[in-house]
Amino acid sequence: MIRIFNTNDGCVIEVDGRYRHTSLSLDALFTCDEPARAALTDAATAPEAPAPAAASLRAPIESQEVWAAGVTYLRSRAARMEEAKDAGGGDFYDRVYTAARPEIFFKATPHRVVGPGGRVRIRSDSKWNVPEPELTLAINAAGRIFGFSIGNDMSSRDIEGENPLYLPQAKTYSGSAALGPCLVIGDPLPGKDTRIEMVIARRGETVFLGSTDLGQMKRPLSSLAEYLYRENEFPRGAWLMTGTGIVPPDDFTLEHGDEIRITIEPVGTLTNTVA
Repeated sequence: MIRIFNTNDGCVIEVDGRYRHTSLSLDALFTCDEPARAALTDAATAPEAPAPAAASLRAPIESQEVWAAGVTYLRSRAARMEEAKDAGGGDFYDRVYTAARPEIFFKATPHRVVGPGGRVRIRSDSKWNVPEPELTLAINAAGRIFGFSIGNDMSSRDIEGENPLYLPQAKTYSGSAALGPCLVIGDPLPGKDTRIEMVIARRGETVFLGSTDLGQMKRPLSSLAEYLYRENEFPRGAWLMTGTGIVPPDDFTLEHGDEIRITIEPVGTLTNTVA
């Protein structure tokens, strides 16, 4: 297993528990044909480094766009239908869940992405906001999945529920996405038994705890990546969030100061605070 940490002082690579400074940039990894081989070759001669401090970590992104897939879990389908029922859009989500073509939408540019320990945001014109914990795929310029991380797809459920055409406003704004704490490179990709866990704490107390596993996902990871790259080009590669199977109850909304902790092994835990 190879883990790449993006820090304030450059990238640090971890191989077999040993840390090294790497001369490779994230853009270099996302654009080369064999990122794992490139990382291992560089690690063989790179100088040793201490384990990166949590305070130094940044989102593992350089020039990549972040995209997202929706309605890939049955739980997400049910939640989206419920939030849109008054707008007459619930049927859309039922149909896309069973369709061959997935829902794929643009999520964020690099400057909208928050790293570990950073502050995600909720919209001031929204009253119903939730985090969406998601396995997030690293896809190189050639369209091959070569790694993964943890993503938080912050969402304004009331805005999207008012009208499905408001999806970009519900999903894409400053601080609407978080990635980290690292990029994991290597095969195989996470299996169906891979667990995703989320804890939301408010003033030191847990107000939501949920978990799922990739076995609950309807669509193959490779299919999502293939649809993203259809008739599209990503010269610096892309990140793809793969949907959520953890949805807080309808009477829950995030508040300023809430702490969101998302865990997927072997990536680790992505922790963010609501600004």
